[in-house]
Amino acid sequence: MSSRTPSAPSGRAVARHGWIQALGTVLAGLVAMGVVAALGLWAAGAADLPDNAFPRVVAATVVTAVGGALELSGDAGGFADTDAGLAVLPLSVTLTGALVIARCFLRPLRHRAVAGAGELAGWAGRIAVLWLLALLGLAFAARQTFEVSLGEGVLDDLGDLFGVEPTVGFTTDVPLTVLFGLLWLAGVLVLALLVSRGAPLPGRLPRLRTSVRPAAYAMVALLLAYVVVGVVVALVVAGTRGHPADTFAVLLLGLPNLAWLALTIGLGASWEGRVEGPFGLPVPHVLDEVLRTPDVSTLNLRTLAEHDGRWWWLLVVAAVLLLAAGSVLAFRSPDRMPAWSHAVHMAVALALTVLMTGLVGRISAHYGLSVLGIGDLGGGLSGQLFLRPRLWSAVGLALLWGLVTGFLGALIARRAGRRGDRAPAGS
Repeated sequence: MSSRTPSAPSGRAVARHGWIQALGTVLAGLVAMGVVAALGLWAAGAADLPDNAFPRVVAATVVTAVGGALELSGDAGGFADTDAGLAVLPLSVTLTGALVIARCFLRPLRHRAVAGAGELAGWAGRIAVLWLLALLGLAFAARQTFEVSLGEGVLDDLGDLFGVEPTVGFTTDVPLTVLFGLLWLAGVLVLALLVSRGAPLPGRLPRLRTSVRPAAYAMVALLLAYVVVGVVVALVVAGTRGHPADTFAVLLLGLPNLAWLALTIGLGASWEGRVEGPFGLPVPHVLDEVLRTPDVSTLNLRTLAEHDGRWWWLLVVAAVLLLAAGSVLAFRSPDRMPAWSHAVHMAVALALTVLMTGLVGRISAHYGLSVLGIGDLGGGLSGQLFLRPRLWSAVGLALLWGLVTGFLGALIARRAGRRGDRAPAGS
């Protein structure tokens, strides 16, 4: 009889996810994110930025995609003041990196029923060390300064008189970038283990296979389904309404921002926002119309439908996709789990998903310039935009939707005669 335990990894298994494989995982994720960011910025016209700034802007986009912190700065000499700020996640880049890194992380663990906690921690640790070095490189590369034209009019005359040459630039907050970048990586790896049916888990965590894993898989499938629907809509818009470059810029930089916004609005949630000045949101025109008002505006199904009744279809899409997610959760759960338990799992999972999308989907930007206390003067040099959810009401609505669709999904699965995972140890 062999003395080797089932959870002990073989030498070949360890070799399959050593330092070379960890380096490949990190490089694959960075290359994928960099390509998506570069293509999106190129479609948005950023390739024409002066001083060969395009690579540094790409690096800054990747940094923000993993939660890194950019600091905007301005300098206009002793006679002028500038103020700027930006907070947005390019979620297309984020999602691309997460999918690639998760795939590479799970690949050496395929066809394993159980893996030891030490083995998983060692494999994740190798990736984390190399990811840390990559974050540091990106953080120091993502910095640039641009000159700002004063345009025409009074500001331009004052600038010529006092020799004002305003600049605005960005740098990376290195400590915060490292902190949030490592937290992002940890979240991706943990979620990959929870979602993948074939990924091994430590033998002491059987409950994760029967309770957390089906719900996590259903939520990831729901978010990806919204992104797929968004891709189809974007391609139709690009082919029928012109301006394909603008459409592809949105698709490659912020499609999940819009798709997951549509998810929350379809649930009945409300967002608050405002657009002022030269800024504009990379969104359908009707959303910009709703938000470009003198005061803070409310963005929800009612306000959108006042401009175009077709926005009520977001409610229908939400109902269909949530019911499908509830059914997927039931199909992947153990046979004997009652319908009310499915409903509770669905409600908790959906509430956490909406909470996450609300936190990562916030947008905030502002820029202002004044010379001798005189600001903008119609020159279009100042503005602000922001978009934030009414988070706790959205989470409450998600709980209600989750209870209903989780219960109905369990009934659909039972009626379909499908059976869940009888042997969770192999899931």
